[in-house]
Amino acid sequence: MSKLYGGIEGGGTKFVCAVGSGPQDIRAEIRIPTTTPEETLGRAIAFFRGQEKLAALGVACFGPLDPNLASPAFGQILATPKAGWTGADVAGALRSALNLPVAFDTDVNGAALAEARWGAGQGCDPVLYLTVGTGIGGGALVNGKLLHGLLHPEMGHIPLPRDPARDPFPGICPFHEDCFEGLAAGPALERRWGQKAENLPPEHPAWKLEAEYIALALSSYILTLAPQKIILGGGVGSAPHLLPLVRRSVQGWLNGYVQSPLVTQSIENYIVLPALGSRAGVLGALALAAHR
Repeated sequence: MSKLYGGIEGGGTKFVCAVGSGPQDIRAEIRIPTTTPEETLGRAIAFFRGQEKLAALGVACFGPLDPNLASPAFGQILATPKAGWTGADVAGALRSALNLPVAFDTDVNGAALAEARWGAGQGCDPVLYLTVGTGIGGGALVNGKLLHGLLHPEMGHIPLPRDPARDPFPGICPFHEDCFEGLAAGPALERRWGQKAENLPPEHPAWKLEAEYIALALSSYILTLAPQKIILGGGVGSAPHLLPLVRRSVQGWLNGYVQSPLVTQSIENYIVLPALGSRAGVLGALALAAHR
C-alpha cells in the first residue's frame, strides 16, 4: 500500500490542501482563503488532523522564502508584499502542530518536481517550469534535485532589454521596474494595455510583445541551464495562442546556436504546456513530501 502524504499549495489568494500519493490518488482536498498566517495555517492544520495517518507534509508556497534546511529561517516567508506574512514560520507551525516531517519549497519548484515525476517533464533532466500570471516565477530540477543556492531561483526578476521607442511602458516591478516580471506579468499587461490579459483578443499586438519578452527569458534559461524540457504555465503563459509565438521567437533569438533537434526541428515538443494543468501546484506539494 502506497504511503499517504499531505500537500499544501500556498498561494497569495488561497491555500489548497490535499491528501494522497499522486495524481490518481487524491483522498481529500480543501481550499482555504489566504487571510492571516494564524487563521490560514490553523484551518490547514485542522484539515490534516482529520485525515488518515500521513508519512510527511509538503508545502509548495509563494515567496520569497527560505528553503535551506541549515538556515535558522528555514520554512519562513521572507520580505513579501503580502500583508502580515513577512516572517511567518509556515513550516515550523505545521511541523509543531502535526508532528510530521515538512518539506518546504517554492510553488514553482514544486510544480517542476510534479511535472518531472508525473507530467510533461517525465524522463527529462534538467526540467524547467515557468509560470507567467499575476507574477512570474521559475523552478528547476537539475540532476534529480530542485535548484537552490543563496535562496531559490528568482527567474521572474532577470533584466530584459526593452526598446523604449517600441515599448515605452516603464514596467511595474517595485524593485526593478522593467525586469521580466515588471514587463510581462499579468498586472503589467493590464497596466500597459488598459485591460486584463484574458480580455485581449489573440490578434492584439500585446501578444507578440509578450511572446518576445518570454522568449528572451527562455533563451537565457536555455543557454544557462540547458533544460531538456521547458513547461510554460500560469494564467497568461498558458494562453493557447501565445505558445506558438513564444516557440518561434525562441528559435529566432537563438538563431541556430543551440544545435539540438528539439530546438531546431521539434520545438513544439520542447516548450510545452503543463500536463498537470492547474493541479501542478498541489501535486507539487505532494511530490515534495514524497521526494523528501
